[in-house]
Amino acid sequence: MSPYQYVTLRCVPRVEREEFVNVAVVLHCPDQDFLGVRSAVPTARIRALSADVDLDAVQAALDAVERVCSGEAHTGFGVGMRATAYGSRAERDDASTRFGFLKAPRSTVLQPGPVHGGVTSDPARTLERLLETMVL
Repeated sequence: MSPYQYVTLRCVPRVEREEFVNVAVVLHCPDQDFLGVRSAVPTARIRALSADVDLDAVQAALDAVERVCSGEAHTGFGVGMRATAYGSRAERDDASTRFGFLKAPRSTVLQPGPVHGGVTSDPARTLERLLETMVL
């Protein structure tokens, strides 16, 4: 069994109201070098919170999360070089760094919830179970 952490991603159509619908789960299992995301956009539930939400933008943000998880979108999403008081330095681009980026709080239409953890022998299967439990 390996420890893992996960975070749900929430669609918050009107940030000032703080109402949300879970749309994705990101799971990180360092022992198995696993970082994955599964998502579903429940259109009717989101539209119930805000009829004019841009669902294409929500899907584009989820697509970007998938690229971050797979390592395809590192520099465009803040991973790569980091400015410091002493100049700049190269960042690590591994699953742990990318999970850290994805779980960081932000005030946008797609926001991470709190981080939770557990243990698993099959991270991909656990991710599917979490999607069914937390999103669908």
